[in-house]
Amino acid sequence: MVEASPWWAPHVHADRRPRLMARNRIAAAIREWFAARDFIEVGTAALQVSPGNETHLSAFATQAVGPDGSRQPLYLHTSPEFACKKLLAAGETRIFSFGPVYRNRERGPLHHPEFTMIEWYLAGETYDRLMEDCAAMLALAAERAGAARFAFRGREADPFAAPERLTVAEAFQRHAGIDLLATVSPDGATDRDGLHAQLVAAGLRTAPDDGWTDLFSRVMVERVEPELGQGRATVLCEYPIGEAALARPSPADARVAERFELYCCGVELANAFGELTDPVEQRARFAADMDEKERIYGERYPIDEDFLKALAIMPQASGIALGFDRLVMLATGAHRIDDVIWTPVAGADS
Repeated sequence: MVEASPWWAPHVHADRRPRLMARNRIAAAIREWFAARDFIEVGTAALQVSPGNETHLSAFATQAVGPDGSRQPLYLHTSPEFACKKLLAAGETRIFSFGPVYRNRERGPLHHPEFTMIEWYLAGETYDRLMEDCAAMLALAAERAGAARFAFRGREADPFAAPERLTVAEAFQRHAGIDLLATVSPDGATDRDGLHAQLVAAGLRTAPDDGWTDLFSRVMVERVEPELGQGRATVLCEYPIGEAALARPSPADARVAERFELYCCGVELANAFGELTDPVEQRARFAADMDEKERIYGERYPIDEDFLKALAIMPQASGIALGFDRLVMLATGAHRIDDVIWTPVAGADS
């Protein structure tokens, strides 16, 4: 078996370089876009006391060693979200962060342990405004890459077309024949057995120890996500309240939250929230997610107490995280995320 040439081999780099140059053009255009709208670019520390408290996010752990030899546990951030929200509490109103984040257990065509995230936050704005921003980002990336269409694994989409807006409940009904909200109560409680029965009727596999969240994820992965963002991008919104750890409840329906995800060519590009600002509720959600994480992975992360204190004085705001590398992939027709990263992490080509 012939060993593949490394990314730094001159002939490999020559093949990769056009996409990397397109990456730079897209990055420059996005920064210009934010500057034209009076956003401030902020730098956030990668080392944090907590990497976040979502069940399925895995972090890289390290230690800070003091002059006296004392050791403090720290983590590489999985997102700049906590730091950005502290800046909102401090008085900033229009900010964006553009830089690397780190997630463990994530390697593959669409996943890399270190990748670039764009996050932006608007005080006093609803999350509907962020949907408009997403449409602008898609068109901007296409223009700078010279792409008329986005494509990935046989799926195509027009980056200049207005995205479709679809609720999660509508998507479950359309693509799986499942009445999702019939299994969610106004207080957020879920009916595991009711959802399980619907999955069985829809011909989806289940396991005896599947919880409601496991069943929800299976429908999303197997039936819903592959159908999203075909022909044009999809804004998938109104997630069940239990699937939106940092989003506020919808004023129209307490069973769902102000959360949306942006999909294009079946690829998830962005995750947005109308931000939750109740520290008591946020603590309860973090604790529940960490209990679930411990059940599944045998570990839990600390809660950033400073974040909860900041949340108590943070203004109403909306925020979004967009995977920049994936956006570049679609704009340049790349098959793997490694193809649009200047210096991929060793061993990340599995």
